[in-house]
Amino acid sequence: MKKALSTGFASLLLTAALAAPAAALTVEGVDVPDTYSAMDTELKLNGAGTRSKWFMDLYIGGLYVPETIDDGQTIINADEPQAITLHIISGMITSDKMKSATMEGFENSTGGDLAAIKDDVDAFLDVFSEEIKDGDVFDLVYLPGEGVRVLKNGDQRATIGDLKFKKALFGIWLSDEPAQEDLKEKMLGQR
Repeated sequence: MKKALSTGFASLLLTAALAAPAAALTVEGVDVPDTYSAMDTELKLNGAGTRSKWFMDLYIGGLYVPETIDDGQTIINADEPQAITLHIISGMITSDKMKSATMEGFENSTGGDLAAIKDDVDAFLDVFSEEIKDGDVFDLVYLPGEGVRVLKNGDQRATIGDLKFKKALFGIWLSDEPAQEDLKEKMLGQR
């Protein structure tokens, strides 16, 4: 009887553990959720890491895709719902610094050829015009046929561009000239 009870209890614990949702990834004290809903698609956390500059941690970047993948170019080119989240973890990020760094990222991801998406880039940079504070979260959600929804702390600020713009935007983190190589690797799940 005692053995049957312990076997039954162990089975119950195993069932509960398998039914529980996977825990979020914690990076620099920030819980990065393991899923993200976009256009009725449940996206999976592909990976997340820290963007640092001069030994200061600036934000946590998380990448969400329908199916996990470790190829940045494939993700950049995919015309499917995807999202990148940016969790600001530094009071050192200002609106001007964010705009400048983002512009540099666009130039790197496009090889300096921004002509076709200049208006979209300007609209995107405008989202960073208001004050940025430690704890702010930006969601960059690509939806095919709609563009990139930009949210700040859950409030939609703009919908910008098309697939061409999305490729340049996601290229900031995933191209051959990413904002930070080890952040790219972590977003691609290459720990």
